[in-house]
Amino acid sequence: MNLAQYTKEFRYNLRLAMPIILSMLGHTLVGVIDNAMVGKIGTTELAAVSLGNSYIFLVLSFGIGFSTVITTLTAEAHKMNNFKWGKSILKHGILINVLMSLFLIGLLFFSESLMRITKQPENVITLAIPYINLVAISLIPVMFFQSFKQFSDGFSLTKYSLYVTIIGNIVNVILNYLFIYGNFGCPKLDILGAGIGTLASRFIMPFFLWYFLYKDKKTSGYVVGFKWNSLHKETIKKLINLGVPSGLQMIFEAGVFIVAIWISGKLGTNYQASNQIALSLASMTFMISAGMSTVAMIRVGNYKGLNDYINLRRVAFSIFLFVLISQIFLALLIFSLKDILPILFLDSENLTTIQNVNFVIEDASKLLLIAGIFQIADGLQVVALGALRGLQDVKIPMIFTFISYWLIAFPVSYILGVYTDLKTSGIWIGLLLGLTFAAIMLVMRFVLLSKKLILIHHKNI
Repeated sequence: MNLAQYTKEFRYNLRLAMPIILSMLGHTLVGVIDNAMVGKIGTTELAAVSLGNSYIFLVLSFGIGFSTVITTLTAEAHKMNNFKWGKSILKHGILINVLMSLFLIGLLFFSESLMRITKQPENVITLAIPYINLVAISLIPVMFFQSFKQFSDGFSLTKYSLYVTIIGNIVNVILNYLFIYGNFGCPKLDILGAGIGTLASRFIMPFFLWYFLYKDKKTSGYVVGFKWNSLHKETIKKLINLGVPSGLQMIFEAGVFIVAIWISGKLGTNYQASNQIALSLASMTFMISAGMSTVAMIRVGNYKGLNDYINLRRVAFSIFLFVLISQIFLALLIFSLKDILPILFLDSENLTTIQNVNFVIEDASKLLLIAGIFQIADGLQVVALGALRGLQDVKIPMIFTFISYWLIAFPVSYILGVYTDLKTSGIWIGLLLGLTFAAIMLVMRFVLLSKKLILIHHKNI
C-alpha cells in the first residue's frame, strides 16, 4: 500500500476541518462562559442551567443531525455544477428545518415531566423550566442558521460559520453581563439573563451567515430570489428520507452520553466529578474527529457528484488514517498525563476534603486510561458516519448506532456502573464497547459499499 496517496490529502483536509473544529470549540466556550457567569450567582442556579441545557442539547441533536443532509446534497450538486438543484436543496432545507424547530420546541414541553421521572431536585426544576421555555424559542433561528451552515459547508466554505460563531459568542457574553447581574441599568434576571444572551445571539447568527454567503461570488445567487410558492414533493421527500435517519443517529449517541452522566450522578458527587473530568477531555479531543467527519461528508459528496468512486474511497481512507493517527497520539498523551490532568478540573468548592480530592484524582485517572482507547473508536465511528452520509447511506448506519449505543453501551454501562464495584469505570467500559462495535461496523460498511460502487461504475462504463 502506498501511504503517500493518503497522507498527501492530510494538509487540505486539515485546512478544511480547522474552521469547523474552532467553531465547535466556540460553541463549547459559550457553555463554559455561561456556566462560569451563572455560577457566580449560586450552585442551584448553575445546576438549573446545566440541567436545562442538557435537555435542550438532547432535543437539538436530532435537528442538527437532520440538517447534515443539506451538506451531503449540496456537496454533490456543487461538483455537478447544478445550480438549480443546489438552490432547491437550500430552499427546501430552510423550510423543513424551520418546521423541524417547531417540532423540537414541542418536545421541550415534556422536559418538566422527564425531570421529575429522573428525580431531579425540586429547587433546580423550579429554576430550570423558565430557562428552558425561554431558550426553546432560540431553536427557530438555530435551525435557520443550520440550513445556511450546512449549505456553506457543502461548498467547502467552512470559515464563515466560524466567523459567525465568534460574533455570536461576543454578543452572548455582553448580554450575559448586562442581564444576569443587572449592570448598566439593565434588570437583574439571574439565569433568565443567560437565556436572553443565548436567545439574542442565536437570532443574529443566521442573518450574519446569510450576509457572508450573499457577499461570496460562489454562493450569492443561491441565497436570494427564493420562490416559496413553488415547492417540490420529491425534494422534500428526499430531504426527510435522508435527514430523519441522520438525526436519529445523532440523538442515539447524544442520548447515551447524557444517560451516562445521570448514572454517574446516582453513584454520588465524587463519582460524578471524575466522570465529568473524563468526559470533558474526551469531548475536546472528539472535536478533531467531528471536524474531520464533516470534511469526509463534504469530500465524499463532492466525488459522488463527479461519479469518481476511486478517489472518493481514497480520500475517505486518508481521513480515516489521519483520525487514527491523531487519536492514537492524543491517547498516548492522555495516558502519560492521567495523574495530572484531573487536578486542572477539580472544583475546590465542591470537594472540600483531601480525601475527596484524592478519590476523584484516582478515579479520574482510571477513567482516562479507558478514555484514551475510547477516543480512537469514537473518532473512527464518527468519520465513518460522515463518509457514509456523503454517500447518502443513512438507514443501515442508523440501525448500527442504535444497536451500539442502546443494546450494547447502555445496558453494560448501567449494570457495571450501578451493580458492580467498577462504578464509573463500568460506565466507561460500556461506552467503549458500544463505540468499538459502531466503529467496526461503520468502517466495514463504508469499505464494502465504496468497493461495490466502484465495481458497478466500472461495469457501466
